[in-house]
Amino acid sequence: MLKVLKAGFYTTIQDRGRFNYRNMGVPVSGTMDQVASTYVNQLLENDATAACLEITMTGPTLVFEEDTYICMGGAKLETTLNNVPVQLYKIYKIVAGDILSYGKLENGFRNYLAVKGGFQTEFVLGSRSFYKPLTSLNRLKDHMEIPYITTPSFESKLQELQMESLFSESVLTVSKGPEYEQLTGKQLKQLFSKEFTIAKENNRMAYQLEEFIEGHEISMLTSATLPGTVQLTSEGKIIILMRDGQTTGGYSRILQLSKKAISILAQKKYGDQISLKLIEV
Repeated sequence: MLKVLKAGFYTTIQDRGRFNYRNMGVPVSGTMDQVASTYVNQLLENDATAACLEITMTGPTLVFEEDTYICMGGAKLETTLNNVPVQLYKIYKIVAGDILSYGKLENGFRNYLAVKGGFQTEFVLGSRSFYKPLTSLNRLKDHMEIPYITTPSFESKLQELQMESLFSESVLTVSKGPEYEQLTGKQLKQLFSKEFTIAKENNRMAYQLEEFIEGHEISMLTSATLPGTVQLTSEGKIIILMRDGQTTGGYSRILQLSKKAISILAQKKYGDQISLKLIEV
């Protein structure tokens, strides 16, 4: 078991996501930065669907009660194993009783902790990803315990990776959305010629941008949306849906983020700046 002494600001269990239930209104969920979460699982030679911890901004304090191996990636937080600093994208052997502690956020926004074999929490509709009310919890709580598979020994093909972080990247590549052709020339110029600032309203459901562009009077029925769908309100507000975003919406779907762009945005926080770049697909 993994014992949670302190849960941190917003720590959840996430895997690749929950698929084939969008017609029932169930969002995909899953890790926000799928680049980072994929690499930590690959280093541990886990299945691609293995569940890990997604740690947002402020990390937890954890006690491992059984032997295993771990790897961390994504956001850079001050992290120690038994008071000794640890690195990102490097495998560490864990002995029962070891304590992993997170400190100050240095760069990025979301960190991922993978354990050999993945965390073994409840399996709901094909995924272990937290999403209340589907799952019993929406985040970790102090003093709870999380099961994992005891692994006394493991010889990995690679011990560590030298990764180029996404933190310094601020350009989000996008493709045209269903309502893109209804945008005016002025709106297009505003979208692709300026920088936008991440608003306070940002979470696993959606990111809002502080700056507005020219509004519109387009009337549309509620239609399907995806993680990465860029919506434009009639007032000119830009909303970007993320992994827990709703499956339908009534705002114009003007753009769609690439998979990499979703991961880049997932590492942004309030006050960070981004710009949009249109690509052909």
